[in-house]
Amino acid sequence: MMRFNPDFFRKMPFKKSQVAGYLKKAFRDLEIARGDRFTEVRFTYAYQALIKVGIALLAREGMKVRAVPGHHIRILEAMSDILKDGDIFAIGNAMRMKRNEDLYGSEEFVSEKESDEYLAFSLKQGKKTYWLIPEDHPRAPRRLCRAVRCLTKRALSPFL
Repeated sequence: MMRFNPDFFRKMPFKKSQVAGYLKKAFRDLEIARGDRFTEVRFTYAYQALIKVGIALLAREGMKVRAVPGHHIRILEAMSDILKDGDIFAIGNAMRMKRNEDLYGSEEFVSEKESDEYLAFSLKQGKKTYWLIPEDHPRAPRRLCRAVRCLTKRALSPFL
């Protein structure tokens, strides 16, 4: 079992439908990212979706994220640990730093190619998490399954 830093997380029970709801919001952000023509919008929503996937994973573990400075880094670290994939932290942190460049810098920060690659990466993490939810929550994902199936067919098929 992973140890969670109480400065960033607190133990809290979540209903099955809440966990599925967090993941559904992540897939909604992925749909927005895929459907927009602006590189910055695609990137920003792909990053937000990745963080929301992490929030869903943590909720599945019974942990609520505290909104304190540095919490995005901790979400990415926890995702890497839970999914046993070090690329999640490496790529997710690169996305976080690019997002910060956009917020605080004055230069262009992400290319169209990078934006599409980050979107595909966020979708991959969302799909990994999606498959964990039905195993533990046989009823809640029904609505989520419909949302993911529609989203996958309409908006994300080039990335599957």
